[in-house]
Amino acid sequence: MNGSVQRAVAEIVRHIGIVIVGKREELRLALVALLCGGHVLIEDVPGTGKTRLARALARSLDCTFRRVQFTPDLLPSDVTGVSVFNQQSRAFEFQPGPVFTDVLLADEINRAAPRTQSALLEAMEERQVTVDGRSHRLPSTFFVIATQNPVEFEGTFPLPEAQLDRFFVRLHLGLPTRDEELELLRRRNPTESDSMPGVDELPAVIGTGAIHQLQAVIERVSVSDEMRQYIIDLVGATRVHPDVVHGASVRGSLALYRAAQAYAAMDGRPFVRPDDIKAMAVPVLAHRVILRPEAHIRAGRARVNREGGMRSDASIIVGILARTRVPGGRA
Repeated sequence: MNGSVQRAVAEIVRHIGIVIVGKREELRLALVALLCGGHVLIEDVPGTGKTRLARALARSLDCTFRRVQFTPDLLPSDVTGVSVFNQQSRAFEFQPGPVFTDVLLADEINRAAPRTQSALLEAMEERQVTVDGRSHRLPSTFFVIATQNPVEFEGTFPLPEAQLDRFFVRLHLGLPTRDEELELLRRRNPTESDSMPGVDELPAVIGTGAIHQLQAVIERVSVSDEMRQYIIDLVGATRVHPDVVHGASVRGSLALYRAAQAYAAMDGRPFVRPDDIKAMAVPVLAHRVILRPEAHIRAGRARVNREGGMRSDASIIVGILARTRVPGGRA
């Protein structure tokens, strides 16, 4: 059964590769979130293909898709919907917003004011929105792909910690390699027979029914007590780290557990190994730790620089991985 996950992921990654050069591992991590019922935050400087990758992933799913460009003047009702008075029926009727979809692309989410950002909190956690005291259910496959620019950029609002915690993984794309950038420019030549098609021309690969089936397969991946203890040790280490104010929550432990199951299934295995947990630790945990101000200063600010430097929160998790004893081995 795990081979079905491996084949589906390989096909989606190959399919998206038609319009995206490189970024195969980032795509796999995004698919981990999708197959675990989570959400994805893609953070990087402008011009690295965040929106293109998000749109390509959404187009590959045979699901309803909506895109919202987050701006400072966007209101919460522009996302969730609003009740409108119908003069004929003499009653208020709810008009659903763009959040009522299978896949929502929240583009540049941190350019909206915190009040609007928080409009997604209930939707991301409970798959419902409450307007005027009435709750409205969202599709069971509701999946948010959000992009954001680093908080040092002008016109951005930091996402609140509670919302960051609701993103299953955070990804960083980074700049392409020299060969990847050359391939990107080559594909832009309209005279080439294999020039890059537009994202909107990308057909779907997988639908909602298949997504539910793959999610059921992942839930059956075996996790031993040793692997569970390893997860607890890693998450617990974030809570006592001297550079951390608040470590990862219980939601972080559960997310790392599910992510390791999905990563194992992607490799065609019915059980979790330490390497699966290690592979998912940074994308799942780094954005869930709150660092002390002095830790940011020592790391030269918490961001990915143009030389490919590591974020300070990610370096914390890498350090914890290096010091934590691996089941059956040494730290």
